[in-house]
Amino acid sequence: MQCAGAVIKSAHPRLSCHPRPAHGAFVGKNAKGDGDPKLFRMVDHIPDTNERTAHWESVYELNRVDGVSWYQQEPVVSLELVDIRGVEKDARVVDVGGGASVLVDFLLSRDFTNLTVLDISNSALRVSRERVGPDAHVTWIAHNLLTWEPTHPYDLWHDRAVFHFLPPNEIKIYQDLVRRSVAPGGSVIMAAFAPDGPEWCSGLPVTRYNANQLGEVLGDEFTVVEQRREVHTTPSGDLQPFTWIAASRNLP
Repeated sequence: MQCAGAVIKSAHPRLSCHPRPAHGAFVGKNAKGDGDPKLFRMVDHIPDTNERTAHWESVYELNRVDGVSWYQQEPVVSLELVDIRGVEKDARVVDVGGGASVLVDFLLSRDFTNLTVLDISNSALRVSRERVGPDAHVTWIAHNLLTWEPTHPYDLWHDRAVFHFLPPNEIKIYQDLVRRSVAPGGSVIMAAFAPDGPEWCSGLPVTRYNANQLGEVLGDEFTVVEQRREVHTTPSGDLQPFTWIAASRNLP
C-alpha cells in the first residue's frame, strides 16, 4: 500500500507523484503495464475495507511491478536502519504494506528466518510469493492493516509509505496497533513523505511528516534513535522526498 502516481515523463526529474485533477481520472485495461502508473480515479478517502482492497488491486492490475512509483531495486535505507538497530536474524519482522516490495528478498538473503509481509492487495503479495519461492521462511497476510490483529509481538515493525495515507481519524488506530504489535526492546522503522513531498499519491491524499512528527506518532513508549531524509527517484525519473525514522520501544 504505497505510492503509485500517474506521473508524466519529462526531460528533467521533478517532484511529483500525482496531482489532484478537477475530475476523477479513468483509464482502460489496455493501459496495463504501459509507461507510467495508471489509476482508475482520484478520491478524498477510502473508508471501506472492500473499497480499499479494490483500489489497491486496481493499481497492481494496471501496472507492472517495476513501473509503480515506489519501486526500488534495493531497499537501501531500510537495510541501513535494520543494521543500525542490530536486528537479529531470528527476530520476528513484519513489513506492513510490504506487498511486492523486495525488502523480503534482501532480508532472506541475509538469512532472516521469521518474516511476515502484510498487504491489502493479494496481487502484490502473489508477486512476492512467486519471486521468493514457496520454501521461503515468510508468512504472507492479505489484510487491511487497520483491522488486523497480531497474534504475537514483533521485534521489528517496518512501514515504508503506509502511514502517510491515513486520515486523522485513523491515526489512533495505527498507534494502538503498533503498541500491541512491537515487543519491549523491539524496533520501528517508518518512512513517510517529507514536508516537501507529494500531496497526493495513488489517487489518494497523503499527509507529509518531518522526523519529530513521526516520533510523536509513536509516543513516549518509543525513543527515536535515527532519522534520515531520502529523495527517492521513481522509475519515470520523478523525485519523492521521504522522512525516515528508526525507534526503539522502551523497556518496562
